[in-house]
Amino acid sequence: MGQDLTQQWLAEIQALKQQVAELLEERHLGWKSAEKWQKLYNTEAEQRRTDAQMSKQEIALLKAEIQKLQGIEGVDIHETTAIEQEVSLLNSVEELKAKLITVMKERDRLLSLLKTEQDNHAQTRKSLTTALGDAIDGLTKKESGGVRGQGGQGGQGGQGG
Repeated sequence: MGQDLTQQWLAEIQALKQQVAELLEERHLGWKSAEKWQKLYNTEAEQRRTDAQMSKQEIALLKAEIQKLQGIEGVDIHETTAIEQEVSLLNSVEELKAKLITVMKERDRLLSLLKTEQDNHAQTRKSLTTALGDAIDGLTKKESGGVRGQGGQGGQGGQGG
């Protein structure tokens, strides 16, 4: 009977050791899983922070663009008041028509000047682009021709002799 009791205790101890080993393994796997999920959470949180920051920057850019557009298209309150005062000084429909004609002529003149300025700007840009292209071509030809000697005087990017 003493032998059986010892065997039972040894079997019980062995079973408990096995349970402890299994529980330790489960705990270890649980920690690994928790670390994995923590990494995933941190990665997701960082991505969300980055997205939020980019969204804030985009919102700021859009607000700036809106303000810029409103500045171009919006009319200042002081200008509106001055215009209203000037219109209120007109006493008849004939005066209003005359003022409208004057304003429309001025608008047309300014539009014409703007168109001329835009055309001149485009021509200047085209000329400068052409000149830049010619200069680059000249430098490329000069460099591709190779260095023939030490005594050559450069300065102009034209033909060599």
